Amino acid sequence: MELLGAPGAGVAIALENLFPPIPSEVILPLAGFTASQGDLDLVAALIWTTAGSIVGALALYWVGALLGRERVLAIASKMPLVKVSDIEKTEAWFIKHGKATVFFGRFIPIFRSLISVPAGVERMPVLQFTLLTAAGSAIWNTIFVLAGYKLGENWHLVETYMGVASKVVLGLVLLAVAVFVAVRLSERRKGRHALRR
Repeated sequence: MELLGAPGAGVAIALENLFPPIPSEVILPLAGFTASQGDLDLVAALIWTTAGSIVGALALYWVGALLGRERVLAIASKMPLVKVSDIEKTEAWFIKHGKATVFFGRFIPIFRSLISVPAGVERMPVLQFTLLTAAGSAIWNTIFVLAGYKLGENWHLVETYMGVASKVVLGLVLLAVAVFVAVRLSERRKGRHALRR
């Protein structure tokens, strides 16, 4: 941000979309704080960070589009504990709730990056995907940039509290994966048991 100004904040947010471990909860409040010091224009920071969100999301969208449905199904069929029917159920769910998922997914740490891939796999219309991403990202970015702007020197408090929320989301994801694996292993054991009989 010091080197490139508002476009630098946009580049940082684009990278955050591609590499979820880079937390937007740090970048956005810092951009707000920088604007509060007069070193960055507040409106430019909001525009550039939202543009960065869109660019990062579109990159992942095209990864999903290049993979395509058939390739994803082929990969799933070779993965241990994953059934092709799992992918088909996820696909059906996304077709039904895709718009809301892309929009509201922008407010959930980690998930906001990942949701772009299935949108690409399902070939959600690019314009629709872009508009939903822009709307959700603009809201998310504005909240955090303004928080940093208002908090000034205490901008880092945003990351402290949101870091807890990110850990909760990550914990829930890991718990869901653990439950999924346990259920699949149990099904596999029952299947072997039935074959022996």
